[in-house]
Amino acid sequence: MKKIALTLVALMTLTTGYAKTEKFQRVVDNTERYDMSFDVRRLAAKLDLTEEQMNAVEAIQQSFNNDMQEAATARRFERRHLVHQAVRKDAHQMQRVLTGKQFDTYMLLLGTTLRNKGL
Repeated sequence: MKKIALTLVALMTLTTGYAKTEKFQRVVDNTERYDMSFDVRRLAAKLDLTEEQMNAVEAIQQSFNNDMQEAATARRFERRHLVHQAVRKDAHQMQRVLTGKQFDTYMLLLGTTLRNKGL
């Protein structure tokens, strides 16, 4: 009987430890999903950006990444709102910098990225 009780205690301890580790891992994975940094040179090649546009896109991308990192640490409902705001702000700023065709391609790439990350 004593062996059964000790086995149950050991099992409960291991299960609790695993659950805490799993929860922590989900939080780490969650914040990594919101990392929106990318190679500006590859984007510049894809969109055929000028040097001026490339500098502006780099600054906008840094701001967007900061906004997304802020959203990653927010609570569930607030997170959705902050992600929505960050995407709208990014799209508005990019629309000012890019031509119509470049902007359409950028929005396609951004939408695909967000969908792949589950955002």
